[in-house]
Parts: sequence; structure tokens; C-alpha cells
Amino acid sequence: MDAANESSEGSPFILLGLTTNPSQRRPLFLLFLVLYVAGILGNGLIVAAIRASPALHAPMYFLLTHLSFADLCFTSVTVPKMLANLLAHDRSISLAGCLTQMYFFFALGVTDSCLLAAMAYDRYVAIRHPLHYATRMSRAVCTALVGMAWLVSHAHSLLHILLMARLSFCASHQVPHFFCDHQPLLRLSCSDTQHIQLLIFTEGAAVVVTPFLLILASYGAITAAVLQLPSAAGRLRAVSTCGSHLAVVGLFYGTVIAVYFWPTSRYEAERGRVATVMYTVVTPMLNPVIYSLRNRDVQGALRALFTRRRISAGDS
Repeated sequence: MDAANESSEGSPFILLGLTTNPSQRRPLFLLFLVLYVAGILGNGLIVAAIRASPALHAPMYFLLTHLSFADLCFTSVTVPKMLANLLAHDRSISLAGCLTQMYFFFALGVTDSCLLAAMAYDRYVAIRHPLHYATRMSRAVCTALVGMAWLVSHAHSLLHILLMARLSFCASHQVPHFFCDHQPLLRLSCSDTQHIQLLIFTEGAAVVVTPFLLILASYGAITAAVLQLPSAAGRLRAVSTCGSHLAVVGLFYGTVIAVYFWPTSRYEAERGRVATVMYTVVTPMLNPVIYSLRNRDVQGALRALFTRRRISAGDS
């Protein structure tokens, strides 16, 4: 084993975090703690309410359960470590820990991407082909879509991690980020990273850009359909719903594309950190509000869930 590899295995990485200014760490800790708890509670309640309610077993809610579960796990891969590092003096992470964090981060992020595309397709079929909805979105089809999302995402992540594990890090081990991510680590490597960058722009684009284009196409067709509704109030409500969905989708994919689909030589650490916060913290927190909490059926299921809890607590 060469000296470079010995150095990379023996020296931990130092996550510099969101800021190096000590006076900003506590306010940032409180801010992101609130955002994290809100996201965990929102997504956790959606999963619990849908699983507990017999009325919420439609394909849309089946997909939504998996999206909320993926979001819950996605934020938990990076945010707890970021919060701990904002208060701790030791912000180190081993190479094995770094690769493990990257594996689950990539896998869950791509799962999110695929599930968002599946949900857009579900709404497209429901609005454009309502007579065929039961067959096109049967339980078998939904299970296949979800299974494919999890399978593709883990295959994608495993491929990237196997390549990242072969790199040597013989320069500084200070990572200008709050978690182990592709771009800042590639900048620290003294190995040839062209093959990894090529993979990002090809296979990576396939699992990110393709679902994004499918979502845009689905919502474009949905918007065209709802504009033909006879009721002006119905059109306004439907367009408002589509607009809020597309706003969150655009925030998620826009920031992902801004971070990953640039050459490593042009990567800017500060811009990367800000963009990463958007799709690791903000959009997982917004998804329950946009897709669920404005839904009357979900609101009813949540009320029933809390009512049962109060009754069971009173009986105990």
C-alpha cells in the first residue's frame, strides 16, 4: 500500500460545517434543530396516519408513505451529525464513517427523486385517464414503482461509493461542508477523478434529470387538463396545488443540479453548502405540508390518530 493510501486511511476527515465563526454556531444549531424536528414530526405523523387509517390506502397515499419515510431517513443521515458538530470541538469523521454517510445520503436522495416522479405519474393518470386509473395504478404497479425506486437508488449509491473508496486523499483532510459529499471530497483527492465526474454527468444525470423531466411533463399535461375545467374556482384551486408541488420539486431538483452537475474545478464551497441545505433540510420539511397536511383526508386521519392516542392514554 502506498503512502497516499496510508494517509487517507489513517487520518480522519474534519467537517468544517456551515460556519467557522464560533458566534454563529449556537444560533445555527437552534435554527436547524427546529427545522429538523419539524421535518421528523411532519413526515413521521404522515407515515403513522396513513398506516393507521383504512381510508388512506389509495395508490397516492401508498407512494406518499414511502416518500415521507425516505425524507425522514434522508435528513437523519446528515442533520444530527451537523447539529453535533455545531456544538462539539471534535468534528472529525473516519473514512469508513464518511463513505457510510455518503452511501445512505446518495441512496435516499435518489429514492426521493424516483418517488417524486412516481407520484407525479400517479396524479397524471388520475386526471388524464381516470377510467383506467385502477388498472394503471394497481397495487402491483405501485409496489413495482416503489421497489424499483429503492433498488435503483441503492445500486446507484453502491457504484459511486465503490469508486470513491478507491481514491487517495493525500492533501488536507478538512472538508468545507457539514457532511461528506461528492464535490468537496473530490477536490481533496490527489487521485484521478475524471472517471467519477464522468459517472456523475452520465449515470447521475439519468437518476436525477430524467425523473425531473418526467415530473415536468406530467404536471404540464395535468395543468392543460385542469385549465379545461368549467368552474373557475376549481381551475384556481387545481392550478394552486400544481404550482405548490412544482415549487418544491423545482427547489429540490434545482439545488441538486446546481451542486452536482458542475465540474469539480468550478465547485464553490459556500454556494454548495447553501444549496445543499435546501434539498437536505428544507424540502423534506416542506413535503408533508405540500403533499399531505393540506389534504382533508390526511387531516382527518391525523385527528383520528391523536384522538385514539388520547383515549388509550386516558384508559391506561
